[in-house]
Amino acid sequence: MQKDTEKNRDSNSSIILNEQLDKALGDRYLTYALSTITDRALPDSRDGLKPVHRRILYAMRQLKLSPNGSFRKCAKIVGEVMGNYHPHGDKAIYDSLVRLAQTFSTRYPLVEGQGNFGNIDGDNAAAQRYTEAKLSEIAMIMLDGLDESAVAFKGNYDGSEEEPEVLPAFFPQLLANGAYGIAVGMATSIPPHNIAEICDAAIQLIKKPELSHSDLMKVFKGPDFPTGGIVVESKESILESYKQGRGSFRVRARYHKEDLSRGCWQIVITEIPYGIQKAKLIEKMADMINEKKLSIISDLRDESAEDIRVVIEPKTRSISPEGLMEILFKRTELESRFSLNMNVLIDGKVPKVSSLRELLNEYLRHSRDVLIRRSKFRLENIETRLHLLEGYLVAFFNLDKVINIIRYNDDPKFDLQNEFDLTDKQAEAILNMRLRSLRKLEQIQLETEKDQLLKERLDLELLLENGQEQALRVKRDIESLKERLSSHSDLFNRRTDIEEFKEVEQSEIPELIESEDVTIIVSKLGWIRVIKVRDLNPNEVKYREGDEQRYVLKATTSDKLLIFGSNGHVYTVLVSQLPGGRTHGEPIRLITDLPNQADIINVHVFNPALRAIVASSVGDGFIISFKHMLAQTKTGKKLQNLKSGVFTKCLTVVNGEFVATIGSNRKLLVFNINELPELARGKGVRLQKLKDAELSDITSFEESAGLEWRDSSGRKKVEKNPLNWLGKRAQSGKMAPKGFPRNNEFNL
Repeated sequence: MQKDTEKNRDSNSSIILNEQLDKALGDRYLTYALSTITDRALPDSRDGLKPVHRRILYAMRQLKLSPNGSFRKCAKIVGEVMGNYHPHGDKAIYDSLVRLAQTFSTRYPLVEGQGNFGNIDGDNAAAQRYTEAKLSEIAMIMLDGLDESAVAFKGNYDGSEEEPEVLPAFFPQLLANGAYGIAVGMATSIPPHNIAEICDAAIQLIKKPELSHSDLMKVFKGPDFPTGGIVVESKESILESYKQGRGSFRVRARYHKEDLSRGCWQIVITEIPYGIQKAKLIEKMADMINEKKLSIISDLRDESAEDIRVVIEPKTRSISPEGLMEILFKRTELESRFSLNMNVLIDGKVPKVSSLRELLNEYLRHSRDVLIRRSKFRLENIETRLHLLEGYLVAFFNLDKVINIIRYNDDPKFDLQNEFDLTDKQAEAILNMRLRSLRKLEQIQLETEKDQLLKERLDLELLLENGQEQALRVKRDIESLKERLSSHSDLFNRRTDIEEFKEVEQSEIPELIESEDVTIIVSKLGWIRVIKVRDLNPNEVKYREGDEQRYVLKATTSDKLLIFGSNGHVYTVLVSQLPGGRTHGEPIRLITDLPNQADIINVHVFNPALRAIVASSVGDGFIISFKHMLAQTKTGKKLQNLKSGVFTKCLTVVNGEFVATIGSNRKLLVFNINELPELARGKGVRLQKLKDAELSDITSFEESAGLEWRDSSGRKKVEKNPLNWLGKRAQSGKMAPKGFPRNNEFNL
């Protein structure tokens, strides 16, 4: 017993590896990451499929589930895929199968389903034992050529079966149906597109291989989602997205106005953005109505049957349909963003973010490779058939002799080979001929077949030798594919419209929040709150221990607040959503994504008529209009481009025709504001030459009013002759006047 234990210990010790933990973890995680990228999340650039989808289609073909055949239980299909090709969870396989059959998820379904396959409300499909499926016509195009050695095969996970490395896929699946997946450190998001436009673009690329993206986009319009909707983007933005392989599209619901009696009307939503679940969309809108965040809506009803019909009734007729929808687009999922990230596996191996032209070229290259492989396969079959036909014709020309040899010789096969110089296959074929094939008509048919095969062989040899002929053949096949699919108008016609974004007049958009006077309090430590008293005495406001007042602003609950950070970003907060004054408020860093290392440099109530001067610590700055400052997300909007170690120092509202800057070296410079450019974003120009110093503060003023500042006691001081410091922008300036604050700030 002791000997057996020692033996086991020795055998176990032989598999113990001695290596660094960080290296072992790194190697294994890299292996996992590569496996996720290549075998799970990213599609192949050639057939546009992930392994699970490819295996589902191949397994269904092996089960002979053709479009003209009968349906089979999905449980049978899932079991076949899992047992033979994809040794993973049955739920993952079934979910992939369901998505291939959902008309609201897949633009050109590859599977035809029977039973409950889910709906656009977000309801799940029935269990796999209740649903049935078979291949669609599109899937048969994807699989066409597997019996003709169109692609290479490989062993399955246990070597018991063979599966294709990639499908022949003459249908451009990658662009037509899109792809979505998240891998380790990378992801892919390709929207569906219209097959007619894909074919036209591919044909144009065959005619002119160096065709530019701008010319390509004349026939290739953009996404075409199965749920329809409207893509609201400029042509320039769409072109840039497809050129770079990255971008995003704004997708809006489709609606129309229905007139009712007595001058009333209602909005009817007929299509919603792709990927949005209708039930959750309506539920969220209903919650917003109950919380009085959508107080302009009096009623919301879902009257959908097979088609979508969501009815929205406004509370007042004074609002326009466009104004109402503009509010709903901004506040609900009736408008959503679809990200474009065309990250695919080139040749199934190397991940790459590709442009539209690169993806089309990959499709054409794969189509040509499949054409060459199928042509070679056909050529081999022709050679084999011609070889047998030559033997048959020898038999017909020497029929009596052949019959005598077969009838009287002991080894007719051997004697036929010697007598007529035949090969083993030819002799075997002659011996297997039926007597009824010895008719004169059969001989004529064989000679005709031989002539046809010789002609076809010559055509195939020319095709394989001539690259230009291969391109023309692919072009003709694409044209045939387009013509074949054009008979299915529901698949062929574009569903998603593409329109330029049109800004709705602000006067047509009503205020959803009752305007009420408030005071905004921002503390030195960055806490913010509103107090619903306009004429508030700031000295009565209490702060947390160690904190004190920094900014006090008068506003209304319908205003927007702009918060400027030293990281060069501006953050937009709705005053109505700020915390009330009964508490100390909330940190601004929780309400926005202002980084911990960035400071708050100023706070202003949004006013589109105002302009401001933005300046960095090294003295670069420019003028920017408030109307360019609104941010749509918590991450804010970048205003100033900053180098490493440089930060935005100050922002001041333009109040006059002159600008005054002062550095930490106490040198003051005054110059005309016309010397500054007005930008929407940028680095700016040099305001003041600061040798071994930083910019401390900046202000603007009218000459008649003089240059103002406040001393350490808070008393207002005015320099009546500020033009004594007048110079040109980017000069060093002169020493500040006597009595100027020691902190080198105007403190206004």
